[in-house]
Amino acid sequence: MVVFGRGLIEDYEVARSREWIVANGLGGYASSTIVGLNTRGYHGLLVASLRPPLARFLLLSKLEEEVVTNGAAYQLSTNKYPGVIYPEGFRYQVEFGFDPFPRFVYQVGSLAVEKSLFMVYGENTTVVTYKLLKAPGSATLKLHPLVNCRGFHERTSEGTLRFEQSPRKKSVSIRESGRGVQLFLASDVATYTAGGLWYRNFVYEEESARGYPDKEDHYNPGFFEASLKGSETVSILASTHEFSSFESTRLKQVEEDKLRYLVSLVDCDDDLVKALATAADSFIVRRGPGGRTIVAGYHWFGDWGRDAMISLPGLALVTKRYGEGKRVLELFLGHLKGGLIPNYFSDSDGSPKYNSVDASLWLFNAVLRYLEYTKDLDFVEANLPKLEEIVDCYVKGTLHNIRVDRDGLVCVGDEGLTWMDAKVGDRCVTPRRGKPVEVNALWYNALRIMEALSGSLGSKDRARKYSSMSQKAEKSFEELFWNEDRGCLYDCVDGDRFDASVRPNQILAVGLPFPLLSADRQVRVVEVVERELLTPYGLRSLSPGDPEYRGVCAGDVRSRDLAYHQGTVWPWLIGPFISAYLKVNDGSGRARSEAEGFIAPLREHLKDAGSGSIPEIFDGDPPHRPRGCISQAWSVAEVLRAYVEEVLRIRPDSQAFWKVGGTPGDNANTEAAV
Repeated sequence: MVVFGRGLIEDYEVARSREWIVANGLGGYASSTIVGLNTRGYHGLLVASLRPPLARFLLLSKLEEEVVTNGAAYQLSTNKYPGVIYPEGFRYQVEFGFDPFPRFVYQVGSLAVEKSLFMVYGENTTVVTYKLLKAPGSATLKLHPLVNCRGFHERTSEGTLRFEQSPRKKSVSIRESGRGVQLFLASDVATYTAGGLWYRNFVYEEESARGYPDKEDHYNPGFFEASLKGSETVSILASTHEFSSFESTRLKQVEEDKLRYLVSLVDCDDDLVKALATAADSFIVRRGPGGRTIVAGYHWFGDWGRDAMISLPGLALVTKRYGEGKRVLELFLGHLKGGLIPNYFSDSDGSPKYNSVDASLWLFNAVLRYLEYTKDLDFVEANLPKLEEIVDCYVKGTLHNIRVDRDGLVCVGDEGLTWMDAKVGDRCVTPRRGKPVEVNALWYNALRIMEALSGSLGSKDRARKYSSMSQKAEKSFEELFWNEDRGCLYDCVDGDRFDASVRPNQILAVGLPFPLLSADRQVRVVEVVERELLTPYGLRSLSPGDPEYRGVCAGDVRSRDLAYHQGTVWPWLIGPFISAYLKVNDGSGRARSEAEGFIAPLREHLKDAGSGSIPEIFDGDPPHRPRGCISQAWSVAEVLRAYVEEVLRIRPDSQAFWKVGGTPGDNANTEAAV
């Protein structure tokens, strides 16, 4: 449980930087800071996913809260307007907790009020509950909803939206006439009084810092009012559909039971595992009838193929959510085009976009891990033709000039197709045209996996084919990529251009199930990466000794994009680093203790940030401030996977599979193994 007391809360600058998020399994969410101050345009009590997991609309920004006791009124909300903070409700707040949902406690004289909220899984519904913890007598609570109806990237000003409402005694249905989206607000106790006015010029401080539009107006349709005494409660429900009645206590119990059950599946009594297993649930969401996908990060990412394949082992397999993991694989395999799975789906129309060279290669690793955990060879056999199609398309050449060169390695003709895809205007910050190191480590692993799968399914000819291809790629890889001067791997080779930048991509040549390089070179790669790239929160994307290094990822869009892959720390890379580190140290007890130390700062960060999750990135320079998305799928997934599988050594017994396919790292003749 994350708990912050008054000492931290009353420090405005610190409190406004601590955020929380709760998701609903659709891609929608509720999110704000620990003092209820919305510092982002993405914050809100109901950001609904109208076409899961996309088309996310801000419908309820917040509730302006006023408590009246002994004839005096106190404002519990906190807002930032130009040049002023008003009201300053954080000065009455004495506690914030998160376990597994946010809880706020306010003290006004001898009166104490608790606010808590949660979302209903599978619905665009948020429930906020207020409870008197202690009171000298009765108290009146007034709640003014601030509503909106815009895409979560947009901003609203007075007059751009027109709201119509149908009020009732304890509820109101609000519709924006232009977009036709409905918001239903209801209370179990409070009565509703219709009104209609705009609150103008809210300032979003995080958007100011990020160089985005930072001011917005919200509409207040009226207010809810209830008198409470003793330990009575009042709840407000916000949803995209109407409720005839609701019991907030029962609804909350269902959500708590669900999360408790999901955490119990991991069967590991460790606080880090429990926290990350809880966070994992927010990323696995619905897409289409019965489909499942993985949202890459909150607040603004949709479902990305690369992120989904990297995240799947940690989010769905370590957590024993095998059925959902299978459906994620089926969804992306179902969108295969020219040997490529979608890099992402358009937020505007949901169409798949195929601009990634490595997403399809990560798919092979995800399929392998799924098989190890489930032994579901039927699934693999049914989808083997699609896996073969991917390999064939890479060999023949496919979209974006992706092809296998004569040396057996993958060559990328276009820019911006690897995970290091930041652009400034039309210019790629890290172009990486040619043969990127991690792409070819993934290609080699894909061939080895196909060799093993073909052998498992009794196809000796196919197994021999992939064995021959992998041996050729292995030989070419070590000859082409080894940089003896630096004692590590080149990051990218394009003709006679050898990029000697020390980047983390090379760690995948050691950390993947089928490592490349001789044993001594594997050790040297891990040593260089540890020495130049390892930080308390993950691996830097570029060595600080490089002239292109940028240690802070802040400022406007251009400044951030220039730093995004030029030194910024990526927590997800701690996963493959730990896999590689333990591999070259024979998985010894000492090495596992060291690996636990690598993860320890991220364990503490879960408590420090308040969200119970791990962000997208950190600054490369100390104190390594968190940046980007506050909750990122592959950050959570790879820390969880590395900790459970590598440090705690809780992982499936895959020996039966490898007896057919050959031991990882050993390019033995598969025909002999069969």
